[in-house]
Amino acid sequence: MSFVWPQLLVALLLLPLGILAYRAVEARRRHRMTAVGLGLGAGSASGPGSVPGRRSARRRASIPGILFVLGLAVLLVALARPQASVSLPHSEGTVILAFDVSDSMAADDLKPTRMEAAKAAATAFVQNQPAGVVIGLVAFSDAGLSVQAPTDDQGAVLAAISRLQPERGTSLGQGILASLSAIETEENPPPTNYYSSRTPAPSTSPAPVPPGSDSSALIILLTDGENTQPPDPASAAQVAANRGVRIDTVGIGTTAGTTLTVGGFKVHTQLDAATLQQVAQVTGGTYIPADSAQTLTNAYGDLGSRLVAKPQTIEVTAIFAGGGTLLLVLGALSSLFWLGRLP
Repeated sequence: MSFVWPQLLVALLLLPLGILAYRAVEARRRHRMTAVGLGLGAGSASGPGSVPGRRSARRRASIPGILFVLGLAVLLVALARPQASVSLPHSEGTVILAFDVSDSMAADDLKPTRMEAAKAAATAFVQNQPAGVVIGLVAFSDAGLSVQAPTDDQGAVLAAISRLQPERGTSLGQGILASLSAIETEENPPPTNYYSSRTPAPSTSPAPVPPGSDSSALIILLTDGENTQPPDPASAAQVAANRGVRIDTVGIGTTAGTTLTVGGFKVHTQLDAATLQQVAQVTGGTYIPADSAQTLTNAYGDLGSRLVAKPQTIEVTAIFAGGGTLLLVLGALSSLFWLGRLP
């Protein structure tokens, strides 16, 4: 529990003064009633059960005052605008779609091709994401390139997906590192609108955290897994794991593979599931084989359902104000019922 205006909680110190003032007024009222003969007479103290009866009446008479004090205390707390951390049904986070655009993605063991099947499934994934989730697009072949910076503009992401075309070799490591860079820029944008001639401070690597512990960031690596260029995919995956970023890998293609023509040469290409399983395992992610266009679409649906909603801090002043008002009303009703007057 936290407060927007915690300094107003000092007002709770006034409650004891209010209680003392109320008791003084009540004592003076009883004294006046006794003086005019309206207090309890001496004869009323005689007879069996009379003392317990007076004690029970005094206990009932104290209940309205207790309710009033509690009600005032809750209202004073409400003035400080209390806040509470609750889990709201709202998904948020940063998703990077890392697309393999190497020549092998032109293979047709997924119809019409691996690339077109992946683009169709990615389009459906983007369209199904709720507000609050920003999506970026990284394309990689022998190098990684951020095609679309993370944004909640689904139209911009879909347009970037439609422009992807197969070209050159494959570097899974470059795709992973480019995705991590896009996430870092989204979460910690560089300062702008100033100039400094100071020598930049040397950058330091953040301390490693448990793999998959960053629930607000996710990389979806969409590839056939055939790596032909450095760096080593396992080393790049370890960098992601140290930052707590999960990588879910989606294997595009079939284990039997197919043969296609690249630069006038016949090249056999097939799914490298072992590499993709290793990348997912290191980062705490999941490997999903997609050997057909339909299972690829289903895989994207499963990935989207695992986005985690982060707890949010909301103001609960209305709850405290309503509770305090209810206690005051109960105190007034009980006073009218037992004492025939307001406290």
